[in-house]
Amino acid sequence: MKTKPYLCQNFYDMVLFQDLDLSNPLRNAIDELGFEQATPIQEQAFPAVRSGKDLVGIAQTGTGKTFAYLLPILRDLKFSKQQHPRVLIMVPTRELVVQVVEEIEKLAKYITLRVIGVYGGVNLNRHKEAVAQGADIIVATPGRLYDLALSKVLKLKAIQKLVIDEVDVMLDLGFRFQLLNIFDLLPPRRQNIMFSATMTEDVEQLIDDYFIAPKKIAIAVSGTPLDNIEQKAYDVPNFYTKMNVLIDLLSDKQVYGKVLVFAPNKRNADRMFNLVEEEYPGQVCVIHSNKTQNYRLRSIEEFNSGNHRILIATDVIARGLDMDEISHVVSFNPTQYPENYMHRIGRTGRADHKGTAILFATEKEQEAKKRIEELMKYEIPLVAIPEYVTISQQLTEEERPREDQKQSNNRTSQEYVPGDAFHEKKEKNKKVNLGGSYRREIAKKYKKPKTRGDKNYNKRNKKRK
Repeated sequence: MKTKPYLCQNFYDMVLFQDLDLSNPLRNAIDELGFEQATPIQEQAFPAVRSGKDLVGIAQTGTGKTFAYLLPILRDLKFSKQQHPRVLIMVPTRELVVQVVEEIEKLAKYITLRVIGVYGGVNLNRHKEAVAQGADIIVATPGRLYDLALSKVLKLKAIQKLVIDEVDVMLDLGFRFQLLNIFDLLPPRRQNIMFSATMTEDVEQLIDDYFIAPKKIAIAVSGTPLDNIEQKAYDVPNFYTKMNVLIDLLSDKQVYGKVLVFAPNKRNADRMFNLVEEEYPGQVCVIHSNKTQNYRLRSIEEFNSGNHRILIATDVIARGLDMDEISHVVSFNPTQYPENYMHRIGRTGRADHKGTAILFATEKEQEAKKRIEELMKYEIPLVAIPEYVTISQQLTEEERPREDQKQSNNRTSQEYVPGDAFHEKKEKNKKVNLGGSYRREIAKKYKKPKTRGDKNYNKRNKKRK
């Protein structure tokens, strides 16, 4: 099974930005940013977006998807004083909103343009005030956008172009309800542009329902590892042994200069952070959805600037974020969906840099690891755990056999079936609901009508008597 990792044909046959029909303000901004070559997704998306047709782009992390839709949109966006936005860009997380707004501001340095970003976790009135001042482009998470639309402050009837970036993550996060309702608020005549790293059944259903004969662009087949990424795997028995191996690897600061560690969930992310922080204080940061917005943004900034060399993150939060020059990507566990593993390792080995991807897998996780290898058509080389690394016997609560786990205090009806009461019911609690017969007995006793206020009934009874 072991073969050389393959790559999408002509992946590095990049064209120059000068070859694209950019406006002078955009070309000047690109030159100042130091960019010369356009990536394949940027080259192919540029004429497709400008054509006005619906577009679906499938590309891995690091292929330049953000510029792929921003460049043609900014190229044709004319100056206007109208209050309501003409371009709507939806992304799944707050960090991506901030990042996309920053990219727009860089590209629009010599263009008169109003752009605002809105997301949850910020007082809604602040965003209402910003929207009321007018904007050409609005970048938003679906939840906050829907809140603003319901408040009637944000009008979506002027939207000409809708961009949905990382749509597969949005659906995973449960934004389907907001997305479908936002579609109903948008004008029917608009251009739909969608970018995703994976093509799932949910994404295909969304395309079938709302897109009109979209042009599809696929750059790097899903599951294609990059040539300049070295991959290796460790078979480990449990969580704490994984931590021992990770801490040992991180001891070499020269080799492991900038490391992104993917945690399986928020609880384990915090647990991993605490253990690594003990060994390497001041060198590690963590991000997940339970962290405040300022904390998350600060952690990303500290990691990108090099002040922290280790970042522990969950898949959803790290998705789509621009992080440069990562030397190593560590997957603490195989992903449930093999395509997401490709998203992880695509964080390293960008451009001309070499990178390393490390995968940890327990015995129970071998099946998931096998699915990843089958998707890549590549067997990840196995590395033995160094003899001096301790093989821990300690298990986390999730790893312990079910009979050894403590019963949760927050039991649901599915987890716990109540039995008989521990005491006899009091006499007053033994009464049985007599229903209609009880009401009839009361009526006989007090000669009250069946229906209160029924005068005809009262008259009829008096005549009979």
